[in-house]
Amino acid sequence: MKPVRFDYVAARDSAEAVQLLRQHGDEAKCIAGGQSLGPMLNLRLARPSVLVDLHRAEDLRLTEQRSDSIVYGSTQRHAEFEDGLVPDATNGLLRTVASRLAYRAIRNRGTLGGSIAHADPAADWIGVMVGLDATYRLLGADGLREVSSTEFMSAAFMTRLGAGEILCGISVPRLSKAARWGYYRYSRKSSGFSEATGIVVADPERGYCRVVLGALDIPPVALEQVANALAEKGVDEAIACTGEAVNEMLAGYSDAKRQLFTVVVRRALEQIGEKQ
Repeated sequence: MKPVRFDYVAARDSAEAVQLLRQHGDEAKCIAGGQSLGPMLNLRLARPSVLVDLHRAEDLRLTEQRSDSIVYGSTQRHAEFEDGLVPDATNGLLRTVASRLAYRAIRNRGTLGGSIAHADPAADWIGVMVGLDATYRLLGADGLREVSSTEFMSAAFMTRLGAGEILCGISVPRLSKAARWGYYRYSRKSSGFSEATGIVVADPERGYCRVVLGALDIPPVALEQVANALAEKGVDEAIACTGEAVNEMLAGYSDAKRQLFTVVVRRALEQIGEKQ
């Protein structure tokens, strides 16, 4: 199949993108790397009358370094994180995640903000940003507002982005040198979407610890019981209580699914232990 007919406009900056979205209303849709939207257009699952291209908006590619965080422009490409072309606020986690996304050809075009705004629950960035407690910067006709990564995704493919808004930046807190992280994903093939992901971030200097389940059919889930055990008693205790925590949180899922998520979280916790 081929897409329905649409008009194409390339925005020169984020302000013009918002203006174009406001002008065309619900008939318009943004495109960044196009790695998710392209197939949807071809299958006619998406039928916009106007495409607003963001990849020429230079302000959406800027990186702003702050003392406690780094704000990444939403059209930074996966490959730029993989290749170390942008600073990594997480001591290597962002680079590791980027290197495991799909194929290199997709990483060359796909963007951080595009993946997050698409809100596929199987996508890696959604869960990782919850694990890092990132904040999203949303720009619309009424100005700039911020939304926590834990609140941004309301359901599969549904977000808090309002009408005429774009995701313009992702603020990631800087991890301290003492911070440790674990990231483990299960996929039937290395280039495929994850079927279960475990993300662990522990930063004792900041008093921060979070354990997250990603690649569910719902928004990422935080395992507070496991995170508390990790922060207070260490890796072994966290691993020991993982099965119970996963079974409780995913009570409506099959035994096989719960076992798979238990395994990926334990593997991510084991990575934490190896870095001690």
